[in-house]
Amino acid sequence: MRQWTVGVALGLGIAIGASGATLARGVADGVMGSRAVDWKDMTARPTKVGEVRQVFQDRTATLDELELHITTLQPGQTPHGPHKHPDEEVLIIREGTVETFLGDRSQIVGPGSVIFQAANQLHTIKNVGTVPATYHVIKWNSPGMKPK
Repeated sequence: MRQWTVGVALGLGIAIGASGATLARGVADGVMGSRAVDWKDMTARPTKVGEVRQVFQDRTATLDELELHITTLQPGQTPHGPHKHPDEEVLIIREGTVETFLGDRSQIVGPGSVIFQAANQLHTIKNVGTVPATYHVIKWNSPGMKPK
């Protein structure tokens, strides 16, 4: 029973014993373990264009880094101009209407839509609706991609 309890505690990011901040974040030996993060436990940090909730950003057993954050954009706002980077991203629109710029084209999408932003291709997003738009961003760095 104790072994199961420790495993559950690690997976949910609960600090146990004297292991400190590493276990509190659900990371053992520098590798993120399984976890569930409740919406009400995520802290919204205000930005110039809305707010962001950082869910996690750690190394996993198969990736140098896995990140999930949730952005809310106010109407008419964009988080940044068109840019590109070597990592790929998947965006899942939770609410609102956004225009996504993907390399050579734009497309307007709404709740439930999914956007894939390929490596090294220009991209950006803008809230083109009349209410806040919220979307989840999943981003990863495969082994060897992340500068040491």
